[in-house]
Amino acid sequence: MPPKQPTNWRLWSKVIVGGLAISIGGPLLTMRLTPTEDELRAKYNPDLLKKSIETRDERQQEFDDFVTRLKEYSKSDKPIWIVVKEEEERRKKAVMDAAKVQQKEADARREEMRKEAGLGSK
Repeated sequence: MPPKQPTNWRLWSKVIVGGLAISIGGPLLTMRLTPTEDELRAKYNPDLLKKSIETRDERQQEFDDFVTRLKEYSKSDKPIWIVVKEEEERRKKAVMDAAKVQQKEADARREEMRKEAGLGSK
């Protein structure tokens, strides 16, 4: 058995200090350099700022709806992308069914108008 090497405490202290500096200092530096939302808005063009403020509630509502749908999708045992695809297919089918119903109603009204026009001329 070879003789045991003495522990190089100086090397290990450098490694630990360097690791701490990177793991703590890196995120702190990133947080310090990243501008806040208010700082970004302050640099906006006035027209963009006005538009951003006007549509803020709408975008927030869309995001809330999106998160709510994701929560509903996650309740299923299936993967989310399959549940989303099924939901899209259901919506498309509902839209097509509604369009068919509207077309039938329009055809019925058109036919009724033809009958009335035909009866009025006699």
